Amino acid sequence: MTSTTALLASAACGYLCGSLPFGYWAGRLRGIDIRQHGSGNIGATNVIRVLGKPIGIPVFLLDMLKGWLPVFLAAHWMSGSGAADEMISTAKVVGGFSAVLGHMYTFWLSFKGGKGIATTAGVLLSLSLAGFAGAVAVWVVVFFATKYVSLASITAAPAVPAVMAFMMWRQGKWDAVMLTFGLVVMVLAIWKHRSNIQRLLAGTENRAGAKKTPAS
Repeated sequence: MTSTTALLASAACGYLCGSLPFGYWAGRLRGIDIRQHGSGNIGATNVIRVLGKPIGIPVFLLDMLKGWLPVFLAAHWMSGSGAADEMISTAKVVGGFSAVLGHMYTFWLSFKGGKGIATTAGVLLSLSLAGFAGAVAVWVVVFFATKYVSLASITAAPAVPAVMAFMMWRQGKWDAVMLTFGLVVMVLAIWKHRSNIQRLLAGTENRAGAKKTPAS
């Protein structure tokens, strides 16, 4: 496999893996369209809210896996082509970013998908452990302080490029492709939460464990 073929395969694999709507399928297995319940989102948070943790947690793990796997495969394919480290890094980013886009804009559901938090976490787990750890730390602190899943996700998003930039600065080695990925997924995550931001400002956003208010 040539480097160009490996790069294209990484993009295609990433999008196809990311597009698998596990949350939607889980709802169908229970006889419902998850998009018509809770927040209307196909992501794991809404699956947990509507169908419970025994179903929602496996969906979360599968959404993470479909982010992790394309990055792993991209590195394997590109390394097999004898590519330089820079090209391997680029292929990993392409595979991971394509997976996030696949989840957010899945062709299975007319290009309307989830918010990509779990899938992005899976990508980061394979792509940047520092970025993953930073985002998880911020998410945990904000969630337990506020009980808002959406606010925790929104505030965790900037931690990804921030931690990446800090680690690159410490190591004295800058990776523009990786940092661009961090910045773009930050913007996408916040953009996909725009309705949550409106509800947070209006004081109508659901808290975890509280009585649910139907999302508009």
